[in-house]
Amino acid sequence: METTTVREGNRTALKREMIIEAATEVFLAKGYLGTSMDEIAARAAVSKQTVYKQFVDKETLFVDVIRGVMGRVDEEIQAAAEALGHTDDPAAGLGLLAQRFLESVRRPQVLQLRRLVIGEAGRFPELGRTYWERAFETGLTTLSAGLRRLADRGLLRVDDADAAAQHFAALVLWIPMNRAMFCGPGEHLSDARLGETADTGVQAFLRAYSPTASG
Repeated sequence: METTTVREGNRTALKREMIIEAATEVFLAKGYLGTSMDEIAARAAVSKQTVYKQFVDKETLFVDVIRGVMGRVDEEIQAAAEALGHTDDPAAGLGLLAQRFLESVRRPQVLQLRRLVIGEAGRFPELGRTYWERAFETGLTTLSAGLRRLADRGLLRVDDADAAAQHFAALVLWIPMNRAMFCGPGEHLSDARLGETADTGVQAFLRAYSPTASG
């Protein structure tokens, strides 16, 4: 009896995973209104009844999908931002972090997610707030802590670590992110162009925040 229950639980978990994977693809490609539960069921190769057993309605499934994607897209950036505070070479650490930021710009899923959350902010305001808190504020908080640790060790001159974190993110991400968002999936961001953006952003930041910077 126990073995049967375990097997049923495994099958249920597998079906749920298949539904979430299918729903992620469809929601990111077609948005909330353009997606039907029938299409999700067909792509997941399960019945629509099975979908509704796992998720009460399309809204519940949508929220679950978006929160799941949020958790995956930030892991690398969070790790790089946290590692920054332990480096002995601020230029190298900031350069690595800038590269991680810019690599995320050309990841289709990141851009699709951002467009989708913005487009549905009126319908799902709490989801928009969650995205802001998890994708922006958490990253900036981690970056701020790293910059503060570097300043405590005399490797940077930082009076306001929160403002410095915002300045760094803006220097590196502002143009590439907005260009990719507005120009669509056909916009190609070359390695050379992204590398140049990372280098110039880090150089500008260090001119303002290095221990020898005037101010």
